[in-house]
Amino acid sequence: QVQLVESGGGLVQAGGSLRLSCVASGIISRFVHMGWYRQAPGKQRELVASITTGGVTNYVDSVKGRFTISRDNAKNTVYLQMTSLKPEDTAVYYCKVWGVRESWGQGTQVTVSS
Repeated sequence: QVQLVESGGGLVQAGGSLRLSCVASGIISRFVHMGWYRQAPGKQRELVASITTGGVTNYVDSVKGRFTISRDNAKNTVYLQMTSLKPEDTAVYYCKVWGVRESWGQGTQVTVSS
């Protein structure tokens, strides 16, 4: 069974930075695509960033130039480096893997104060 455990969320002031981590177990990460979604109160869950098994990345327009997704297959981990955070980045951030297996993490809260 695939399990994803996120960490790194918290409260930060606008303009600050956070790094989210997601460790996968029960799967060899190099065989799956990995990504980060977020869901703000009253809004639909949206894909923030993704990285394929080949390392190709994709970002939603609102975070381009501020967020960076990366993966360390040796550690079965995907990261989301978030800089220049804005209050509108406030959401629960979820890790997801898909491909040979699909699974979601439980989420980690990111709160950006103005």
